[in-house]
Amino acid sequence: MDGLDRRGFNRRVLLGGAAVATSLSMAPEARSDPGPAQIAPPGGEVRRIKLYAEKLADGQMGYGFEKGKATIPGPLIELNEGDTLHIEFENTMDVRASLHVHGLDYEVSSDGTKLNKSDVEPGGTRTYTWRTHVPGRRGDGTWRSGSAGYWHYHDHVVGTEHGTTGIRKGLYGPVIVRRKGDVLPDATHTIVFNDMLINNKPPHSGPDFEATVGDRVEFVMITHGEYYHTFHMHGHRWADNRTGMLTGPDDPSQVIDNKIVGPADSFGFQVIAGEGVGAGAWMYHCHVQSHSDMGMVGLFLVKKTDGTIPGYEPHEHAGHTVQHQH
Repeated sequence: MDGLDRRGFNRRVLLGGAAVATSLSMAPEARSDPGPAQIAPPGGEVRRIKLYAEKLADGQMGYGFEKGKATIPGPLIELNEGDTLHIEFENTMDVRASLHVHGLDYEVSSDGTKLNKSDVEPGGTRTYTWRTHVPGRRGDGTWRSGSAGYWHYHDHVVGTEHGTTGIRKGLYGPVIVRRKGDVLPDATHTIVFNDMLINNKPPHSGPDFEATVGDRVEFVMITHGEYYHTFHMHGHRWADNRTGMLTGPDDPSQVIDNKIVGPADSFGFQVIAGEGVGAGAWMYHCHVQSHSDMGMVGLFLVKKTDGTIPGYEPHEHAGHTVQHQH
């Protein structure tokens, strides 16, 4: 999943592209100070998008914003707390399919399951409505958390009434809900551990992601399938909280570089590419040793400002395909 263009953040669900620079890195070969970080605006908008479920090559399936352009993972859907999103979902496949989301508010008619008849027949269309809310106090005085977080969506009916085959074949994607004032990244990437594969790619084939030293890069990490994993990234760390960033010197959040994840878990974080360590081909992988040995590994390729990566020769990593930012 490549970077997102933040320039239209307050007008639409963001689909893809490069982002405005937001970096405070002091790492070697860092870019010059790009100025203050870009932040998320307040929510409250009503948005509408179209989403398709399609069959892909090799028996796989995917979601896409345009017919004929489905991907695995599906496209990132990004909202602000307080937004409402209406999704016109078209099932182009020859089996029933659906759209089920984690972490957001919806009525039972938007649940996306066979149990309550909110799935979609082959060739059919259905509108799913997702709502988000800001944090606040309930009438009884207790505190209600907001919707902000790193979430995900997936099919819930292909193969079984739990969507086991749909998920296994690639019907899943990321959702981010921002809180007003959250720092926006230069680029967002999605990493999904799905059984023993990453983003349904063959073992030892990435996916890889590119950045330049000083870029603020965001990762959404999702787990599906039958197994528990440990997500680890070399040379970079994040805070174990909602955003992955410390709020200040007194923030008690633990700073980590390894996190245990299980089926349907999701979290996200931002890093400054190469901060304190410089450019390089930085590995990310499942740290269950047999899982990484079997190919659950990719590269975070951090370039110097001249575009080079010290010690990295692409032909030495022929199994990896770099996903370029646009």
